[in-house]
Amino acid sequence: MKAKTVQFPDGTSVPAIGQGTWFMGEQRSERRAEVDALKQGLDAGMTLIDTAEMYADGEAERVVGEAIAGRRDEVYLVSKIYPHHAGGEKAITACEQSLKRLQTDCIDLYLLHWRGSIPLHDTVAAMEKLQQSGKIRRWGVSNLDTDDMQELWKIPGGQECMTDQVLYHAASRGIEFDLLPWCEEHAVPVMAYCPLAQAGKLRHDVLDNPVMQKIAAVRGVSSSQIALAWVTRTRNVIAIPKAVQPQHVKENAAALALFVTDEEIAMINAAFPAPRGKTSLDMV
Repeated sequence: MKAKTVQFPDGTSVPAIGQGTWFMGEQRSERRAEVDALKQGLDAGMTLIDTAEMYADGEAERVVGEAIAGRRDEVYLVSKIYPHHAGGEKAITACEQSLKRLQTDCIDLYLLHWRGSIPLHDTVAAMEKLQQSGKIRRWGVSNLDTDDMQELWKIPGGQECMTDQVLYHAASRGIEFDLLPWCEEHAVPVMAYCPLAQAGKLRHDVLDNPVMQKIAAVRGVSSSQIALAWVTRTRNVIAIPKAVQPQHVKENAAALALFVTDEEIAMINAAFPAPRGKTSLDMV
C-alpha cells in the first residue's frame, strides 16, 4: 500500500510520519544509538527530521547533523528557534549556530518554537531575511493557537507560514475544535508532536486503552502504530514521533502505510471524545 504523504503550501510533499528528536543528545552514552535510529528511519522512508536549538541545548541538532552527514539531499530538515531569538540579528545568529551544529548550509523549514515577547511581524521579517540569505528555505510556527494564526495571517508575509507544530494525540484533541479546521481551510498542514503521548508517559491510556489494544490485535500491529495511523488519518497532519529502539523505528515507519478504517476511527473517537468547546492549547 502506498505510503501517506502531506503537501506543504509550496507544493513540497513529505512523509506523513517523520522523526522527532526531543530528548535526544542528553546523554553521550546514547549518541550512537540515536544516530543509528535516525539513519534507520531515513532508510525506511521517514525523511522528515524535526529538531530544535532548545533540545539538549543544541546537542540534538548535533545528533541530527551526524545522522544526515553524506545524505543531506535525502532529508527534509526542520528546526526551531527560541522565541527570545526570533527577531533581528539574534535570529540570524541563532540560525547560523543551528546550521553549524547540523553541519549544513540550509534548513528546509525553520519554526518559531512558541510565541514570546518579540512581535510576530519582527519574526516574519527575520524569517524573510534568513530566506533571502539562503540560510532557510521556508518557515513556520509551533504552539500557536487559532487567534495567533489569525493575527499572523494579517501581517504582510505572514501567509507564507508553512505549518503549525502542536501537541496532538488521541487523548489531546483540543485543536480539532477550531485550530485544525482553520489550518485545513487555509491549507496549512499541522505537525503533531508527541503523537504517541511520549510513549504513553503523558497519558497512559493512549497506548494501553482496550480499544487501541483490540484494534491493534485484530490488525496484527502495535497500539502505537494504530495511534499513529489515527493521528495521520487526514492528509493535513504530519506526525513526528521520537524513537531510538530499532523495533520502534521499524513500527513507526510501517505506520506510513497503515490506514485506519471508518469503523476503527469511530471506535477510537468514542474512547477518546473530542472536546465540544474551545480549550486552551495543550503544550508540553
